[in-house]
Formats: sequence, C-alpha cells, structure tokens
Amino acid sequence: MIIKRLEGYFTGFVNIHVEGYFIERFINMCRIQKIYLWDIEKKNDIYLTANIGIRDFKKLKKIAKKTKCKVGIDRKKGVPFFLHRYKKRKIFLIMMSLIILSLLILSRFVWNIEIKITGDALKEEEILKSLNENGLFIGENKSNIDVKEIINNIRLARNDIAWMGIELKGTNAIVEVVEAEEKPEIVNQDEYCNIVSDKEGKIMKINANTGTAMVKPGDVVKEGTLLIAGWMEGKYTGTRFVRATGEIEASVWYTEKATVNFKETKVEKTGKMEKKYAININNFRINLYKRLSNFEKYDTIYATKKLKLFSNFYIPVELIECNNSEIKEYEINYTEEEAKEEAKRRAEEKLNQKITNKDNINNVTVNYTIKDEAVEAEVTYEVFENIGTNEKIVF
Repeated sequence: MIIKRLEGYFTGFVNIHVEGYFIERFINMCRIQKIYLWDIEKKNDIYLTANIGIRDFKKLKKIAKKTKCKVGIDRKKGVPFFLHRYKKRKIFLIMMSLIILSLLILSRFVWNIEIKITGDALKEEEILKSLNENGLFIGENKSNIDVKEIINNIRLARNDIAWMGIELKGTNAIVEVVEAEEKPEIVNQDEYCNIVSDKEGKIMKINANTGTAMVKPGDVVKEGTLLIAGWMEGKYTGTRFVRATGEIEASVWYTEKATVNFKETKVEKTGKMEKKYAININNFRINLYKRLSNFEKYDTIYATKKLKLFSNFYIPVELIECNNSEIKEYEINYTEEEAKEEAKRRAEEKLNQKITNKDNINNVTVNYTIKDEAVEAEVTYEVFENIGTNEKIVF
C-alpha cells in the first residue's frame, strides 16, 4: 500500500469527495476492481472524502453511475501537478534544479571539522594540524579519506593520545580525542643513584636518609651540584653503593625586570561598539558593508560561524561578525616615584605567574636603575623550596 501511495505521489493523485446513499457499495466495488483509495474520511452516512491515483480516478465513472453517487475533485496533488503549476516559471525550476545539484555535489566533501578533546594538555590547533598532514582537511572528498589510516598514523606519531575516533556525518567530520595520562616513572629501588640540585640556591636544611650529604646549610649550589651521594662508608663494610634519599630545603631566587617610561601612551575602550558582517565563501570574502568604521581608532574582534543546512550538513560558507570597539589614547606622565612603583608592580606581576605558593616567599629585593627617560626595576623573590632530583650512578 505504501508503494501505491508513492506511485500516486510521482504520477499524481487527487483528493475527491463522494456523495450518495450507497457509499458502502461504492467502496466495495472499488475494492473488487482493485482501485486503491487511501485516507478515507467519512463525514456522515452520505458523504466521504478520500485520495485516489489519477489513473484510477478515470475508472470511477462507471462505479459512480452504478451506485448512483456523485464524485468531485477537491484538490490535485503530486509531482505532475506541481510541475504544471510552475511550468511558466522556468527560471524558478532551473534555480531549484541547480540548488539540488549543488547540494548533491557539496555532500561529497568535508566542510567542517569538529574536534572534541578529553584532557587539558592537548591543543585543538595541534590536532587539526596532524589531521591536515594526514589527509583530513576542509574541502577534501570523503571518498579519499581513509579514517583508519589517519587514526593509526596520528597514534603512532603522538604519545600524548590514548584514543582517537573519526566519524564522517554529512559534510561534518567529528573527531574525538582522549589525552593519554602521563605514566609515573617506575623507579627500581635497587638502582643506585645520587641526588643532584635541579635549581640554583642556598642550602637551608639537608637531611640524608640514605647516602652521604655532600653539602651543608649555608652552601650556595648551582644546578647539577651533588647534594646527597649514593654511597655510604662503613667501618666494617667499607664503601657500599645505595639509592640516595633525603630532604633538602633551599632558598631559591627568582628575578624579573620591568621598565617604565616617564611618558607613556595609554589605551582604553570608550564602551562604544559597532558590528559589521561579511561572508566567506571557500576563502573568497564578500563584505556586507560599504563604508569604513565610524571610529577613528578601534580594536576589532572577529567571530566566525559556519553555516549548515541540517545538523551535520555544513556548506563552505562562513558568516563573519566584525565587532569594532572604539578606543582612545591618552598620554600619562609619571614622576620618578610613580615610575618606580609601576615598574615594580609589572615585575612582580611576572614573578607571581611563576610562584604558585606565595607563603614560601621569604624575602623580596628590589633594585632600581634610573635612565634618561625611564626607570627599570629588578625584583628578586627568595623562596623556600625543596630541591633535588635523582641521577643514576653509572659505573
């Protein structure tokens, strides 16, 4: 019956009404002669509506005469009637055909790559670069994309990916990546090693659990200095090698510099904004605005949105939103003291990005250098930290 309905849609069908006292007989005779009626709706005992194929409709004349029923057409539907309706609109039909053809051609290519990353270290730009290098990029024919080969190549080239999946849906390539967890270093407890300094600093406290301390509190050490040696001297055993363990606390110095001119130009936003739009069609940009910005000076932030017809059917068209924020510039003059304070603040801001625990800061030293047109501040943090790393003893 579904086939009959589809046939009716493509060959044409009509919605009819039948009126008479012998409607039941009318329907039975249609069934006997294998005339298919669908969506029959009986309004009352003498009136009903139904759909019938245009070919079968011509056979109703005799049945209507025998059953003394009146048959009329309410609506004509289907492809033939649609084409007949628009036969004078050739441009419309041509445009519709071109659009359908274009969509069929576009559906063969990838026009969007959606990357989903589980993890914090992996960057979307890096994954996209790896995909491009292995044959998955915007505009590539889907028939040329070997998903399994791309996944295998990237997995072999990168140790930071635990799992990767690629699914092609419509014109969208959905890429899922799971970051590999860094495996803890497996330490062989029987392996002999020293503890050496991994930073430059001043030793404040050293406690060797196993091994021999090679420095004492107050010593200044450089990176790579031997702190606890991986051997011990015994009165009866002589020299024996061990795995050095212990705690070493040191004062470590961090230094940053910043320069502030006595005359500087500052920039701030006025709060006024304007929006302009453009369309990017496969890297060909069309601006939808004619004049330049109304602002003399401004910052521009671009927001790009890819257009799609369905959930995963992207097309090579992007809508670009240009947000212009008006800015104004003004000159600021610092006194020497103000310049010192500003230079110190900027240097400390850099240091604070390096120091995670400010409670461990023991001392802060600031040195200023006065130049002709500027002040330079050199700020040093003295921080208490545990230092030292294992170094294998090679015989």
